[in-house]
Amino acid sequence: MRNFRRKPKGRPIDGWLIVDKPTGIGSTEVVNIAKRGFQAQKAGHGGTLDPLATGLLPVAFGAATKTVPYVMDGTKVYRFTLRFGEARDSDDADGAVTETSDARPTDEAIQAALPAFRGDIMQVPPIYSAIKVNGERAYDLARDGVAVELEARPARVDRYELIERPDADTAIFEVQSGKGVYMRSLARDLARAVGTVGHIAALRRTRVGPFHEKDAVALDKIAASGDTPPPSLDFLLPLATALADIPALAVSEGEAARLGFGQDLSLVDFMGRVPDAANPDGGLVRVTAAGRFVGLCRLEEGRLRPERLMAQA
Repeated sequence: MRNFRRKPKGRPIDGWLIVDKPTGIGSTEVVNIAKRGFQAQKAGHGGTLDPLATGLLPVAFGAATKTVPYVMDGTKVYRFTLRFGEARDSDDADGAVTETSDARPTDEAIQAALPAFRGDIMQVPPIYSAIKVNGERAYDLARDGVAVELEARPARVDRYELIERPDADTAIFEVQSGKGVYMRSLARDLARAVGTVGHIAALRRTRVGPFHEKDAVALDKIAASGDTPPPSLDFLLPLATALADIPALAVSEGEAARLGFGQDLSLVDFMGRVPDAANPDGGLVRVTAAGRFVGLCRLEEGRLRPERLMAQA
């Protein structure tokens, strides 16, 4: 008896769609809207945003889903409003008030406290987060009324700046960070550090790796409605755009074919071609052949080793 493989539904689309996510909708729902709108076979996102948050949500189609981990590892920039005087169980405006304080910090107190939250820090995630506790999501346990205690974990914060102070109750900050840093925790902990309590009232992500606000498309432009045709593929960015921060290495078609067969190549053959920005001790390079993106390879022990090669539609 023959075993027929079911043909995937939808169009075989490869590329990145950078959605400007509105507030009040989850990241998974945005991906589903984009997937339906473009009638795509496969889609995923490069870094969750809370329903309260707005801003850049990169959506990967097809082969671009293979590059999601590299986008999630990239630099991110956020701008948020910290409201002093109320602690909330979710550490943002969507949660229930758990504590209040009449204390309001001065600008000088805030500036003095900020350096402790820059660089390599230890951070306790919000209890309403996707972290697993004994196999269950922390937010599911919290919603069920289970007391959740999460351990502090390493985080990297490259920049944490006071941008504006609209009034005594609020302060606006900009943060540049790496993977897995919770803005809600930064806001909560800073409020504690200046002698009060607080939560995030508004949050916007303005950068994810090589993606910026100029790349973003409003969600209503790509949502399917009735019998309207799919949105233009011009909204999509090339698959390799997500890897623009990784040094590029040009190879011949023959070398690309050998890499495609899983062979690693001697770096001696690439003398003068390896970009200066590439780390020869385990660094990644973005490999191209005749301008075509081939995939990612790692420089290790004098060899060029295939790590993630692409089969584009």
